[in-house]
Amino acid sequence: MDAAGETPVGTLPGEESPEMDLSHQFSKRELALLYEEVLYTIRHRLGKPEHHHVVDSQELYAYVQKGSIHYLISTQAFGMDAEGHSVIMQQVKELESPIFCLKATVKEAKGILGKDVSGFSDPYCLLGIKTKSQELANPDHKKRMKAVVKDLIPEDQIHRTQVISQTLSPVWDETFILEFEDMETASFHLDMWDSDIVESVRHKLGELTDLHGLKRIFKDARKDKGQDDFLGNVVLHLKDLHCWNDQWYQLEPRTETYPNRGQCHLQFLLTHKKRATTSSRTQPSYTVHRHLLQQLVSYEILQHQAGSIAWDGELSRHASTVLYLHATQKDLSDFHQVIARWLAYSKLYQSLEFNSNCLLHQITSIEYQWVQERLRPEQKAELAESFQSLLTYGVSLIRRYRIIFPLSVPRSTERLQSLLRVLVQMCKMKAFHELCTLSPNLPNMVSTALKSGTTEWFHMKKQHLKPMVKSMEENGKALSRLLLEVLGDLQECQKIWNRFFISTLKLNLFSIAYLELERLVAEHVQEQLRKVNSSMSKPTAESLFQLYMNLQELYRMKDFVPKRDGPLALNNFHQWFKEDVPQWLQKAYTIALERAQRAVQMDQLTPFGEHNKHSTSTVDLSTCYAQIVKTWQQLNWPDPEEAFMIMVKLVEDMCRIALMYCRLIKGRAEALSLSKQNEGEEANRLCIVVNNIKQLRLLILKLPSQLDWVQLEQRTGPVIDQQQIQHTLHNQLDSTISCLDHEVQEVVQALATKLEKGVARHIQELSSSNDTQEPEDSIIPLMKFLESELQYLNEHLVQENFKSLLTLLWHHTLAVLSAAMGQQVPSVQCYKKLHCALKSLELCFHAEGCGLPLEMLHTAVFQSLETRLDLCSATSRKLIQKYFCNRIQQQLDASSEKYGAVTIKALYYPSEQKLHVEVLNAVNLIPLDSNGSSDPFVQLTLEPRNEFPEVVARTTQCKRNELHPLFDEAFDFLVPAEKCQQEGACLLLTVFDYDTLGANDLEGEAFFPLCHLPGLNSDEDSVDAGRVPQTRLPLTHPKPTGDEILQLLESRKGDKEAQAFVKLRKQRAKQSKERE
Repeated sequence: MDAAGETPVGTLPGEESPEMDLSHQFSKRELALLYEEVLYTIRHRLGKPEHHHVVDSQELYAYVQKGSIHYLISTQAFGMDAEGHSVIMQQVKELESPIFCLKATVKEAKGILGKDVSGFSDPYCLLGIKTKSQELANPDHKKRMKAVVKDLIPEDQIHRTQVISQTLSPVWDETFILEFEDMETASFHLDMWDSDIVESVRHKLGELTDLHGLKRIFKDARKDKGQDDFLGNVVLHLKDLHCWNDQWYQLEPRTETYPNRGQCHLQFLLTHKKRATTSSRTQPSYTVHRHLLQQLVSYEILQHQAGSIAWDGELSRHASTVLYLHATQKDLSDFHQVIARWLAYSKLYQSLEFNSNCLLHQITSIEYQWVQERLRPEQKAELAESFQSLLTYGVSLIRRYRIIFPLSVPRSTERLQSLLRVLVQMCKMKAFHELCTLSPNLPNMVSTALKSGTTEWFHMKKQHLKPMVKSMEENGKALSRLLLEVLGDLQECQKIWNRFFISTLKLNLFSIAYLELERLVAEHVQEQLRKVNSSMSKPTAESLFQLYMNLQELYRMKDFVPKRDGPLALNNFHQWFKEDVPQWLQKAYTIALERAQRAVQMDQLTPFGEHNKHSTSTVDLSTCYAQIVKTWQQLNWPDPEEAFMIMVKLVEDMCRIALMYCRLIKGRAEALSLSKQNEGEEANRLCIVVNNIKQLRLLILKLPSQLDWVQLEQRTGPVIDQQQIQHTLHNQLDSTISCLDHEVQEVVQALATKLEKGVARHIQELSSSNDTQEPEDSIIPLMKFLESELQYLNEHLVQENFKSLLTLLWHHTLAVLSAAMGQQVPSVQCYKKLHCALKSLELCFHAEGCGLPLEMLHTAVFQSLETRLDLCSATSRKLIQKYFCNRIQQQLDASSEKYGAVTIKALYYPSEQKLHVEVLNAVNLIPLDSNGSSDPFVQLTLEPRNEFPEVVARTTQCKRNELHPLFDEAFDFLVPAEKCQQEGACLLLTVFDYDTLGANDLEGEAFFPLCHLPGLNSDEDSVDAGRVPQTRLPLTHPKPTGDEILQLLESRKGDKEAQAFVKLRKQRAKQSKERE
């Protein structure tokens, strides 16, 4: 077999390839006799050639004599040179010609004429071969005669079938051998007759069924007694027949009376008798044909251009013609031809592998036609031996399937699958079970072969990969390479080969190979590891780590083994490498540390990409961490307690690398700043440093998920306390994160400090600028400064770091504004500038949602500052409005009537622009006179006074000695509706205690907001005065001191209106019963 297009079947690499000439299977004498047989067959061929056969006999001679084939075989199919061919050809010509025979089988007929009274016939056939001499002896042969066969063919050469009674579709299935001499002149004749037996008229009348039957009775009466009726004939020229014919022929009439006489089914085979060749005289036809088949097929296989393994069993036209002629001339049955083909093909398969589907076809044919009694004892023995031989050979191929069917050769999988099917189907054959007394268990045979083959393959690979230099390092590398070969082989078993063995033999090839290889690997690895001492070199440690990973992968494959008995040899294999783990971890740490150091040294602290804000060292650092994580994943240490200690070491190393990186990257920034004196570039480098440390922080935070701490905690739960894990791993990580945050905060603070100076300078210039300048214009320098600086930082900082910077800067800016406000001379215009600056800064730092969120901006300091600036920047009249708004709100918030209450009804008439107020009563007034009572009256004013300058105050009558006076008085005020709707507009009801000698005492104040007046928002007087509800207003007293608005108004010394308002409110405050 050719395993790789170069090595023949059954030949292991390194062995000599046998010569591919198969003629050694026969001796020269045997080949000469076989060659004689072939030439004789061609010379005496019979029949018209089939359309797919070679017509020219000379072409067939050339085929068997010459042939250009591959390999080292002779240039002639039979190993005959021109001289040998001429000698044997002359011998064949001198041999006596065979007797030509026509093997004719009369199968059946249909649709024949019914000649009897019953409507049926009693048909029989006469047949024979007419020669040309017989035809010339009858000069009137051109005329149709009633009995052609009887008249033209000698009686001893006429053959007769049986008579089939009363039928129109007779079945004979009788075979006759008809000899002839000349194909060109001979013709086959068959007459079909209805046999007539003399019967009485009464008997015939009893069979009468219709009018036609009566006509037949009259016709019979006219012919001679016992004369048979002619039903039809078939005349064929032998030269028009193929070697094998099987078809229906039309029965021809003597006259035109009944042209359609039915059909007759005939089979013809042109054969030989008494062949003069030595092989035909001395050997059975079956044996001779098998030898010829074997010789021609081997020639066809070796001549195949694509190689033997691609040959699918299709013979050339020349070979097919020769074999067909020989089989028909020797009159070999289909069954014996199938047996011959099986014996030839199965034997050739063992020396020249070809597509085994050819064998499968022969198996199917034998199974279909199998009848043991049709074979002689020696043929049975020969067939049984072929079964056993192919079975042994096939199992040997399967044992070495890795070498015989390499995946590098096209169609290897198809070839092995086909072989498996052949062996399975062969072992299922009836012939196999009947002839092979000890029927083997094919699955057991294949399983045993696969085990031994796997062991052989492993030892072959081990020997092949054996290092030339026997050092620890080389031994480790050799072990790793061997493991890779084993893993690759098992993957091929699982993904490719296994399904073929399962589908055909129900054998799990992967399980067989895995269990065998796993045992062999464990034994070999342990043997080699015993030779490795503890003081191994780094390369040795590296090779052992690769070996450990390969063993891991091999061990994981056990999950694909459905069933296994007992533990695997690789159980606890990790313990073999326990002493090597510290070196592996130290190597991983050293590599990562050195790479991080080199990365910082090469870092120019500039963004490494258009859309990145980190420098190149973060990429290298990320790779370092990824490699350490990969080392942990590759270790996958099974022992939970030992795995925890490994994790502690890895986390400790990564945290050390992180802190070292922070120190180095800051030092790198300082070194670059010293060599390149540029303030802008220095800020840029600080931004990169912040971004890099922040990126490192993200890498550290990902470690628990990347290292799968949750799974580790679950594994170590039974052996390690949860608090110990928290203390050892989480605290270590949290400590590192805190250090990184501190580093980030320091750098961000440094950046913020640079900006704070500029912000403070611009705010100071803003507050000291000329009051004539508009606030919006005065803040332009500050906003331009911030826009420029913040835009630069936003471009160079990652978002999180930029927002940290904004937060620091915002708190500082609020502090600067608060300080500036405290230093100001009380100027409304100055406060307006500061207020405008605060609102603009709020918009700037918020940046439409892209900066700090509003909840971070609106701190307590901001809200207090905003409220203060809002008041300080307001006009005096605006402040007065705010004062009354506050008093109205205080009254709404009052929960008791500490100083009593006053009840009124108020209504607005839009048509008259008139406010109508009815003061109904007051209750629960406090006694202010010495007699324990009071003399109350109510003063009505519209506030603020500047909004209602023409409206004079109105008062009710004084009620003597009353704490619950009933006034029931009405007042009208002419005021526009829009004045009533302004902020702070109210009706002030002041209740006084009338004193004759001194100033009136204050009972309390009540504020009624004019915006709530019924009818105010109507165009017409639609409100019914009788249905206006009463309003009970609690009386309040102003606070004596501490009102912020009054303090602001009092500070405006040059504002007469403000001073007058403050004076009035101070008078009321003096009379207030409220205390601080």
